[in-house]
Amino acid sequence: MAAALVVAVAFATRFGTDPSLSGSPLLDQPAPDVTLPLLDGTGDLSLAELEGQVVVVNFFASWCLQCRFEHDDLVATAEAFADRGVTFVQVAYEDDPEDTIRFLNELGLSPVTRYVTDPGSRAAIGFGIRGVPETFFIDPAGVVRGKIQGESDAVLLGSTIDAILAGQAPGEYVAGEVQGRPD
Repeated sequence: MAAALVVAVAFATRFGTDPSLSGSPLLDQPAPDVTLPLLDGTGDLSLAELEGQVVVVNFFASWCLQCRFEHDDLVATAEAFADRGVTFVQVAYEDDPEDTIRFLNELGLSPVTRYVTDPGSRAAIGFGIRGVPETFFIDPAGVVRGKIQGESDAVLLGSTIDAILAGQAPGEYVAGEVQGRPD
């Protein structure tokens, strides 16, 4: 009986954990140094050139339902913090640029958000993306201080940014499931 209990506990603790909920190895590490093409084709954006600001990097896709739900909150939060040294960068993840543009035109673009594509998924690999939406928060020194896995909202985005502006490291928050590209 005791042996069965030990085996049951081992399975419950080792095999009952969802591996997608593991912590991000990027927390408290320098953000990946990536340069990505702007969605509108007018040039490139380097995350390194944004050093000195709080940078919110959101990975999204037109085919992602949760991305659609969080979009208005991302736009509102980007605009609310634009004059406080915060820049939002939205990275189209495994998405056709034409589909991404339609998605953004339908839901509305933020004039203060930088929209980029990720050819070859270089940024997604660098950030360790498991699906979308995922949002990372980089402090003015270029260090990843926070992450939201799943659909975010304005309250969660704002409180995470406020914490970073106050010099804190908010860590990781699992807000819901992430979605991989449909086949």
